[in-house]
Amino acid sequence: MVSDNIEYRELVQEALRGVVHAVLAEVAECGALPGAHHFYVAFRTDHPETVISDRLRERYPDEMTIVIQHQFWDLIVDDDKFEITLSFDNQPETLTIPFVAIKNFFDPSVRFGLQFSPEEDEANETAEDGRDLQSPLEEANPESDAADEDAETQKTGEVVSLDQFRKK
Repeated sequence: MVSDNIEYRELVQEALRGVVHAVLAEVAECGALPGAHHFYVAFRTDHPETVISDRLRERYPDEMTIVIQHQFWDLIVDDDKFEITLSFDNQPETLTIPFVAIKNFFDPSVRFGLQFSPEEDEANETAEDGRDLQSPLEEANPESDAADEDAETQKTGEVVSLDQFRKK
């Protein structure tokens, strides 16, 4: 079925996940990280396709951040996921992380980072009885609609010429 809209957001997310895939595939092929590169990868441990040990799942039930730097082994990159062995408390653990479970990817050596939106099905969660679920922020602030209306009536930003601030 053809949609009425082009889903640009999803296309961009998929393209950015492709960047992470390409970077990890290059590292897997070389067997090491080039130069000073290292990666912080935050991912959802509660994603159904994420595979981690029960011990790690107990410690990190929702989200976990790993560092890929000097001590990693057996990096295998597939089309939809990657597998890596890391040491946790001096015990090797193999993790399987689907690219759709990645929330953040950051390479501090070059100040490059990506932040991913939640999966579409997670963003549109509904209760079992069909009601839309409110976010905790909406529940905590029932006056948010009034605040939005006040923000609309407030003065918006103005364009200012920078010439008035330049030294002559």
